Amino acid sequence: MAEILPLVEARLRSALGEPDARADVTFLGTDRIQVLRFLDGDIVRYATLGMSGAPMADPTSPLADPVQGPRAELILSVRGGMADTDQVLRPLAVLAASPQVEGLIVAPGASLDLGEPLWTGAPFTSVLVAESGGLVEDLELDEPMDPVCFLPLLPMTHNEAAWKRVRGAQELQERWLTHGTDLRDPLRTSVPLD
Repeated sequence: MAEILPLVEARLRSALGEPDARADVTFLGTDRIQVLRFLDGDIVRYATLGMSGAPMADPTSPLADPVQGPRAELILSVRGGMADTDQVLRPLAVLAASPQVEGLIVAPGASLDLGEPLWTGAPFTSVLVAESGGLVEDLELDEPMDPVCFLPLLPMTHNEAAWKRVRGAQELQERWLTHGTDLRDPLRTSVPLD
């Protein structure tokens, strides 16, 4: 883990610039998770650092492989100055620790639910995990390790999360696209779902 995380941080810095803040969060029985904040004009990006230190393991497997398996970090982008989104640091760390704590494999198309708002007053309690490779390119590691994927998180309202469970991630993303939804708006309302 120690040798992977500096490479991951270097990839984040090369894609997003220098972080202007960072927070460390530790949960009992897990490795430390950091959340880095990057400013890009009016966009604030939060990226986890620490989730990729160990591969995510299949929860049905009796033994976790210490080398092989998917690796990821999470990225959330929001418009700055509209809400106190810095409160998302701990919830993001909770999501990043979920593979260690709950044995989850976080992959594109998955929903991650916190059961509470991402920040005070946020209309979102869950996120949709999007495909990697757009904002930050995957980081190739030495064989036999899997690459580190940088997965964007798209906040979902309660209604959107319920709709996604029934109709699927692809249909929800198409609905957002059809309606020109600004997924970075921290105050947005649910997309029309009728």
